[in-house]
Amino acid sequence: MIKTVGIYAKTNHSEAPKLAQDICSFLQQHDVDFLLEPWLGEILGSKAVAAKDIIPQQADLIIVLGGDGTLISVARQVNDLRVPILGVNLGSLGFLTEVTRQELPVMLEAVLAGQYVISDRMMLNVDILRRGKLVATHTLLNDVVINKGTLARIIDMETWVDGDYLTTFKADGLIISTPTGSTGYNLAAGGPIIYPGINSLVITPICPHMLTNRPLIVPSSSVVAIDVSFADDVVYFTGDGQIGANLEAGDRVEVRQSEARTHLIKSPTRDYFEILRTKLSWGER
Repeated sequence: MIKTVGIYAKTNHSEAPKLAQDICSFLQQHDVDFLLEPWLGEILGSKAVAAKDIIPQQADLIIVLGGDGTLISVARQVNDLRVPILGVNLGSLGFLTEVTRQELPVMLEAVLAGQYVISDRMMLNVDILRRGKLVATHTLLNDVVINKGTLARIIDMETWVDGDYLTTFKADGLIISTPTGSTGYNLAAGGPIIYPGINSLVITPICPHMLTNRPLIVPSSSVVAIDVSFADDVVYFTGDGQIGANLEAGDRVEVRQSEARTHLIKSPTRDYFEILRTKLSWGER
């Protein structure tokens, strides 16, 4: 039973506050409590607010108003709590924010009645080790990217899968992606689209020096380790395209499946393949 709904929205989106107000009114009519991000609560004049990282601990359902980037950010906040997320797109149809503003009232009625289907998405745990010591760890929904700075030379990335040597990629960078992230940077770099229900990792080099280096799909149980070596310039680690850090020569990046899962509420009116056709303009001339 849904007793409390957490509401997140894309910051400074002109339509978000009005839609959030409509949702709050709807929830009040159904005797359901809600929690807003502080900035959203201030705009709406509501005291029902909580910090961004606290909302998932108190909510039975989370509504995200915005685009895929906003939802990905919220998914990291939810982490291993597995609170279902309903993504409402405020622009064009998203890969993750499947529900439109027009569909939202009917969708909310169904969700509060328990009539919804979950798309279970795997997440990644990423550890960055420096001289054998853990210096950072992250839980991500989409991908891990190691890439060079603007003027950096090709990076050497010695890559291992479950302790077995794969190869040393000489490239502009390397992407380790989940199926959810496969339609992002991975796709732009020539990697495959992976159906969300297939638990796997895809390793995709970015502009490899050897054209025979191709994307590789490995089981989700795999541990992928990348040892980065370079003489100078800057090499970056980026997670979900939203968080990042500089890497040093000799750093190791370890990527594995997380115990955390993201639970997305599916649209009842369109399937994954329709979303692909729409977003990627398949079948058009």
